[in-house]
Amino acid sequence: MNIQNQIQLKPFNTLSLDVTASHYIKVQSNEVLVEALNYAKQHALNVLILSGGSNMLLPEQIHALVIHMDIQGIEYLTEDEHSKTIRVGAGQIWHDFVLWTTSQHLYGLQNLALIPGLVGASPVQNIGAYGVEVGEFIESVQVYDRQLEKFSTIFAKDCDFSYRHSIFKDDPNRFVITHVIFKLLKHADLMLNYGDLKQAVGDEQTAENLQKQVIEIRQSKLPDPKEYPNVGSFFKNPIITEQLYDHLALTFSNLPHYPQAKGGVKIAAGWLIDQSGWKGKQLGMVGMFHKQALVLVNYDKATLVDVQATYHAVQHDVYQKFNILLEPEPVLFNESGLIRSHLE
Repeated sequence: MNIQNQIQLKPFNTLSLDVTASHYIKVQSNEVLVEALNYAKQHALNVLILSGGSNMLLPEQIHALVIHMDIQGIEYLTEDEHSKTIRVGAGQIWHDFVLWTTSQHLYGLQNLALIPGLVGASPVQNIGAYGVEVGEFIESVQVYDRQLEKFSTIFAKDCDFSYRHSIFKDDPNRFVITHVIFKLLKHADLMLNYGDLKQAVGDEQTAENLQKQVIEIRQSKLPDPKEYPNVGSFFKNPIITEQLYDHLALTFSNLPHYPQAKGGVKIAAGWLIDQSGWKGKQLGMVGMFHKQALVLVNYDKATLVDVQATYHAVQHDVYQKFNILLEPEPVLFNESGLIRSHLE
C-alpha cells in the first residue's frame, strides 16, 4: 500500500481547481481498498472517495485520505436470448466503456456516450441523457459496506434510482462502489424521444449512428474539460408543480417542459439560465459557457470561492425571474473531506 502525502489533485478534478490532499492513494483492487480504509481508521482520517472527478467541488486544502478508485476490468457473467450481463470495474472510463459496448453489439447505453467520469460513479448520480438513465441497465452494484465492514451486492431494485439520485447519494459515507453489473440488450431498442436527437439520427436508425449523433451533439454544445475546465451540466433540471408551470407558461409560452410520469413538470435549467442573462456571462474567472448555459466553466485559475460566487449569482437571478431555485449537481466537500450542503 502506497499512501502519498500533500498530493495535488488538480489533474484529478475536471473543473481543474487547485487542491492539495494531505493523504492520497490510488486503489486498484478490493484488497488495497480495505487496507486503505483501515489506515484511515487507524489514523483518525476522514475518507474522500475520488472517481473521475467530474462531479465534485473541492476546497484548496483537504485534510483526509483521498482514495482514488482505479479498479479495472470487464467480464461477461451470463446471457440469455435477449441480453448479456457484464461486470465492470469502477475505474473504467465511462465513455470508453460505452464505445466498447457498441463495438460488442450490446445496446442500451448509446444515449449516454461522452458523459465524463468513471463507471463507478455512474450509479451514484444515476447519470442520464436524452431520455435514458443508467439505472435502467444496472442489474446490481458491488460495494464495500463501511458500516458492516464487508463486501456486498446491492440489487438495482434496492438502489432507489430516480432522477439524478440513488441510495449512494443518501448515505455517501457508507458504500464504496467497486464494480457495476450491467444487463445490456442484444438487440437495439433506440430511445429517440428528444427532438434534436431524433432529427440528427434521421432515417439511419441504428445504435451505431445514434451513438455517433449523441457524441456530435454533445461536442457541438459542451466544452472539452481539457480546454475549458468544467463538470458538465452544473444544475439539475428542476421538477416543478403543474400549478407553477401553468403560471409561468402564461408569461413564457415557449418554456421547454417535460411532464413527469409521477407528477410534476421538468423544466430545462439551461433555458432558465439563458433567459436570466447568464449564457456566455462571466463573474471574474468563472462563467456559464457561451454555447451551453448549463455548463459552468473555470476560465482561469479559479478557486472554490470563485465558483461558489458565480453559481450563487446564477441561482439568485433565476429565482428572481422564475421563482425556481436551481440545485447544483456537483457534490460539495469541506476541508475535512466531508460532503457539505450547498445551502450552508
